[in-house]
Amino acid sequence: MKTDPPHILCVNPWIHDFAAFDFWAKPLGLLSLAAILRENGVRISYIDCLDRFHPKEPRAPKVLWDGRGPFRKTPIPLPQGLEHISRKFSRYGILPEWFLADLTRISAPDLIFVTSLMTYWASGVKETIDLIKTVYPDVPLVLGGIYAGLCHDHAVGTSGADRVVMGPGEPLLAGLLKEYTGFDLEDERLLRSPIDLNSLPFPALDLQHGITYAPVLTSRGCPFSCEYCASSYLEPVLRQRSPEAVYDELVHWCETQGVKNFAFYDDALLVNAEDHAFLLFERIIASGLDLYFHTPNALHIRAVTKKAAELMFRAGFKTIRLGLETADFSKERAYDAKVTEREFGLAVEHLKAAGFDGRQIGAYLLCGLPGQNLDKLEASIKFVRKTGIQPILAYYTPIPHTPLWAEAVQSSRYDLIQHPVFTNNTLFPCVGSDQDLIRISQLKNL
Repeated sequence: MKTDPPHILCVNPWIHDFAAFDFWAKPLGLLSLAAILRENGVRISYIDCLDRFHPKEPRAPKVLWDGRGPFRKTPIPLPQGLEHISRKFSRYGILPEWFLADLTRISAPDLIFVTSLMTYWASGVKETIDLIKTVYPDVPLVLGGIYAGLCHDHAVGTSGADRVVMGPGEPLLAGLLKEYTGFDLEDERLLRSPIDLNSLPFPALDLQHGITYAPVLTSRGCPFSCEYCASSYLEPVLRQRSPEAVYDELVHWCETQGVKNFAFYDDALLVNAEDHAFLLFERIIASGLDLYFHTPNALHIRAVTKKAAELMFRAGFKTIRLGLETADFSKERAYDAKVTEREFGLAVEHLKAAGFDGRQIGAYLLCGLPGQNLDKLEASIKFVRKTGIQPILAYYTPIPHTPLWAEAVQSSRYDLIQHPVFTNNTLFPCVGSDQDLIRISQLKNL
């Protein structure tokens, strides 16, 4: 027999880092779980420690044309083992006293969900949980998300959570609620394997104090297995939503919240494009909706065909990012390249011919890889610039459960296994000499 629906508190934790900015960053997984629970009559409270629109903010937050903007920043001590770093370390997000007031204002929850993102933000997760426990020491707290999945043992040992879970949250929801609250979450959608993504409600973005953009996932998973990426570990199977369901979500946020900017979180937006992305783009074009789209996670270059470029331009894409990684197309390159020089050139040509300005197009180049030849990195930067688009250095973060992890651990001057903070890409943990660090600083100016 069902008990009364419980009260669940969902929390997005602070960031601890040398630098952080709201690059269309939202806890989409946590907000998706909140939406499912809410549909099942569960009472939801939501506190976002990164809330740029918190009611206690004394001034209106800065919002760029694309919805992004800076987080509130508070200097905090450097983590143990990084005292030698000259850069300032900060907590990004709301003030602790605001968080404490938010926690005490709500009625006591029956269960608390905390999410996590970057592995090296682990100390921000711990500080968040520590403060929650001062107010609700006896309420069970479950930690999930990327850090919890990739650094599970570390999270179990240090985060302060009562339970640390791995993988997508939907299949775990019913069991967690039954175990900790006694509530039977009788949602047939969650019993299917795999779960039909089209059947799930839109993420509960409306729980936020302000919405200047909406993150969108048209798919989960990625068919590629890049040496530096953990996507295939976190989501082993590519699953795609129907174009109709994604279109309905765009319209929903546009009409109910006035959202104009959308950021695609997909790792493989243009895979199976004829039956997936193209149908979505054509629907957007036919609707006449005036929306802006961004691709911060990068597009697979081979998939940027003439048709893809034309449809993206007409649909309203404003920020195009290409996953180039390196312009060293030789057979002797250190890591496998996804594309040839010709394929990259064609993608750029297609985008420009469709109407994109070179300033809208950026190509990610990996920087700080173990044993990386910086002469080749400089050549890659110059190569991309010659094509008339923007080279964007993507600083390498060593990530557990990736093919490069063992090499990163061996080559790093930090003990990457001791604490995730040492994998912070700001530290360039796999760059072997001060001379190379100086060189990278010079390359940034290119």
